[in-house]
Amino acid sequence: MKQLSLTAALTFICCAAAAAADRPAGLAFSQLSARVKAEVPAAPTPEQGVDLSAIEDLKNDARYWVTAAADDKYDRTGLLNAGLDIVEIEERAVSGFIAGPEMDQLAQKGFIVKSRQPIYDYAKKHLKDFPAADGVYHNYAETAEQLQQLAAANPAETSLLSIGKSLEGRDVWCLRVNPAEKGETPSARPAALFMGNHHAREHLTNEVALGLATYLMAHKTEPEIRGYLDTLDIYIAPMTNPDGAEYDIQTGKYRWHRKNTRVNSDKSIGVDLNRNYDSLWCKAGASHSPGSDTYCGPYAFSEPETLNIKKFVETHKNLKTLMSYHSYSSLVLYPWAGKDVPVESARDRKVFESMGKAMASFTGYKPEQSSDLYVATGDTTDWAYATSGIFAFTTELEGSSFYPGAAAIAKAVANNVKAAVYMLGVTGDPYELAR
Repeated sequence: MKQLSLTAALTFICCAAAAAADRPAGLAFSQLSARVKAEVPAAPTPEQGVDLSAIEDLKNDARYWVTAAADDKYDRTGLLNAGLDIVEIEERAVSGFIAGPEMDQLAQKGFIVKSRQPIYDYAKKHLKDFPAADGVYHNYAETAEQLQQLAAANPAETSLLSIGKSLEGRDVWCLRVNPAEKGETPSARPAALFMGNHHAREHLTNEVALGLATYLMAHKTEPEIRGYLDTLDIYIAPMTNPDGAEYDIQTGKYRWHRKNTRVNSDKSIGVDLNRNYDSLWCKAGASHSPGSDTYCGPYAFSEPETLNIKKFVETHKNLKTLMSYHSYSSLVLYPWAGKDVPVESARDRKVFESMGKAMASFTGYKPEQSSDLYVATGDTTDWAYATSGIFAFTTELEGSSFYPGAAAIAKAVANNVKAAVYMLGVTGDPYELAR
């Protein structure tokens, strides 16, 4: 059930973001909040009766939610290597998902498990909504339809292309915003790429990417946005892991699924696409165990979804900036993720730090080098920067769950659209930030 017209809802959210740029922050946020409360249903509280049938399938899921002691990034990296999919980081502990057999080995490897619970019990406590109430989110077909409508309504500025097929044969749709060149026509303009839904359960990332596309078209006649349309080559691919996103909601119930839908040798499902890039592939912070949520795959670029991005980047030499949206941690991250050292080029490092700080000022997130959290190899942004010199970032959206409910969309879109517009503003020449 759709709570709002899809186009109208996203247009409103993006218009609110534009208004926020020109008005005092308190006033803009209060206006946004008032509209959201009136038009978007809040997530139900337990007293309102969350439908636990939405997670019934998790009763048979072998994963656990574990909290383990971790004093620093080296402990966190060790836990990743042991198969823990770290989701939350506290001062001296981390929490995340892990398969039963790997959990049983944590103590043998010297880790202190502070608590554990089956994923079903965890989900009961953290379910903010159930799929019927989250109907405002876009599934694969609705995402494709939204992109098609944007392209049809804005033929002078946009074109819609598929950057490849998923494992199950779905097109990975990408909206190109460039009035001069359309489709696969090469361009000499500086280019920016925005991607969502690398990880299946992170549906809010799809909404942010769609919101950005809608915002650009809704404001295409305004001088700032028109300037970017007339000088840049902009690509927006909201759902880069369509099979995984569909699998996560396939039964009308959330599966807490992270990976794609590869059937592995042990019959487990999926490869972690953000560990599958050829950047120190599976050296640290990733698992060789197929059942792990951070399974890196049998070899680098083993998956069609990561190959799609590889081919796209390699054939678009004009790419200067890249944003990959993830959730949730309220972070703006930049390379290196797979090496526990700063970016070697002082000039590039200054650009990364300046861009990260500026984008975080719009979202309220924390900017930092990825490996300051933990070392994780096979990462999208590391590969894009190492192989093509692209200033590539990961934004971890806000929230306290992978399923934050419909009411989370407005704020996440509004703030991240501002950060994305800032990125467009420096895409023409990122090195201006180092001068």
